Amino acid sequence: MLEPFVNALGARPILWDGAMGTSLYGRGVFLNQVFEELCLSRPELVRSVHLEYIAAGAQVIETNTFGANRIRLRRSGIEEKAEKINTAAVALAIEAAAGRVWVAGAMGPTGRIPSVLSDAELAEIRSAYEEQAMALAAAGVDLIVLETFRLLSELKVALWAVRTTTSLPVVAQMAFDEEGCTADGADPERVADLVKEWGAQAVGVNCMEGPQASFAVARRMVGRGLPVSMQPNAGYPRKVDERLLYMVTPEYFSGFVRRAFKAGVAMAGGCCGTTADHIRAAAGAARMLSGGKIHVVSGGGAQPASEGVAREAIPLEARSPFGAKIARVYRQRVKGDDPGRVTPDSFCVSVEVASPIGLNLDRAINAARLLRDGGCDVVNIADGPRATVRISNSVLAAVIQERVGIDTILHVCARDRNLLRLQSDLLGGAVSGLHNLVIITGDPPKTGDYPNATAVYDVDAIGLLKLARGLNRGVDPAGRGVGARTSFVLGCGAEPAALDYDRELRRLEEKKSAGAEFVMTQPVYEAELLHRFLDDIATLDLPVMVGLLPLASFKNALFLHNEVPGMQIPAKILERMKAVGSGRLARREGVAIASEALHEVKERVVGAYVMPPLGNYRSALALLKTLGFGENSGADHGPGGDHREQGK
Repeated sequence: MLEPFVNALGARPILWDGAMGTSLYGRGVFLNQVFEELCLSRPELVRSVHLEYIAAGAQVIETNTFGANRIRLRRSGIEEKAEKINTAAVALAIEAAAGRVWVAGAMGPTGRIPSVLSDAELAEIRSAYEEQAMALAAAGVDLIVLETFRLLSELKVALWAVRTTTSLPVVAQMAFDEEGCTADGADPERVADLVKEWGAQAVGVNCMEGPQASFAVARRMVGRGLPVSMQPNAGYPRKVDERLLYMVTPEYFSGFVRRAFKAGVAMAGGCCGTTADHIRAAAGAARMLSGGKIHVVSGGGAQPASEGVAREAIPLEARSPFGAKIARVYRQRVKGDDPGRVTPDSFCVSVEVASPIGLNLDRAINAARLLRDGGCDVVNIADGPRATVRISNSVLAAVIQERVGIDTILHVCARDRNLLRLQSDLLGGAVSGLHNLVIITGDPPKTGDYPNATAVYDVDAIGLLKLARGLNRGVDPAGRGVGARTSFVLGCGAEPAALDYDRELRRLEEKKSAGAEFVMTQPVYEAELLHRFLDDIATLDLPVMVGLLPLASFKNALFLHNEVPGMQIPAKILERMKAVGSGRLARREGVAIASEALHEVKERVVGAYVMPPLGNYRSALALLKTLGFGENSGADHGPGGDHREQGK
């Protein structure tokens, strides 16, 4: 049974549907028709739009009632049908929803300007909104959405009418101009503050010309006391062969939806010009950040484990050489009274080795040998970073451990495999001696080589951590015993420079509760951010390996800053890299910047997680030498591709 909308609001990202009018227009309905009246004359057409959006992944569908208030319907001479239209529209949406998604009763503006109306005219507006709100509520909607209001004064009238006639939750959305203001001069912060004061449960922006502008406005509303919604247009329409077409692609649209969710926006969907294709493209981002499709119970599942099956996990020190070292370093140096000097024996180092795109493993194996000889404790192997196709990282890890004799850390991504295959791969890894894991959610396929590939997301990183912790106790998610306990050392990711920093801290707390035993951070270039992060997570009692990515050039720095989600390169760092451009001086400056950040926090972390730029392991070893690790600076092993991994 679907939970009440207010329970989900703000708890996880929620994906709304797209435009009703655009979809009807695409089905051959001319613009001179009253779209809302189709609920009576052509109900099958409206129902088909709802079903298409639900199939695309929408979690909220809006009734076809945007202009179904008495005043707007009067323009077409059908105002007496207002109640019938609203009632029929809700029935169609509820039938299509079938208890799977929420139904929002849509209410739009009347087109009147309250500030120039007489008292009698204002009363008529209030009466029209009250009539529509009561009809929608009586027909059974889950919530009311007030949308595309350009005048804050009219939104106040509509919101008052809804609040005095129903107890349903209300999402109040404004349309802003290119300067980020309403037609009566209110900025996003002012709108958010007033809407909260007037009793709405959420505030938002819709019907701006494209995702970028809407995202900029929505971000300004975040953090002002209400969940925020964003429903942009698909850009400006253009006339092509006598038809109005919107030019924003589903891929571009979904990218901004993902950015919005990462920035703390609670709900996203589409307005004019968006279709089921846009919502389908955004559905992966919603699933990725909402916990996946399956809820994993820690240490057990739908059926409790038999008495005596679930046992205490093997002590961290006994699971792997890497697990033993981080446990000892954290206890003795980081948490001890006398931290002591950082030495190779008291500091863990992991360097990322890229899994090859082709079939030849030689470069990766040679890199692992080089890193072992340069003082590295463990090599780290990503799992399809940025949704690219590479040789299985578990195969590469097993080969490296056998041929090179160095411990490995295996990234395990929830994106590509269903719950059955994830368990199978984890059990196979345990048998193969792959004990060190970093559990991540993974980037949506839209960012990679095969944008039309299916994003599975049965679970997210938190659910997968629970699954792996259960295996460490000898039980699977269904509560069944799996024989011997696994010996996984469970790591997770974190972004100290996350746009929605509070959400990042909340998720890290959830990851710790789910079983995370150490943290590997995204690259950070400012010591102040690292110290803030370490201060804020001190109560979690988690060992941290600080992420470092020595920049290779100014061009490389710009690419990471602009194109890779989760990467933030401060302006002063970009200026330093711009001054040296590219080549040897740039690589040296990149190492110096990473070294400065590392030396600022080295006493507070158990180690460093180094990501060589473009597969240049010389830079990684040069960074380690600043700590006194190894004497061999190594050779440049050539390009390994960009391997930033997001979606944690």
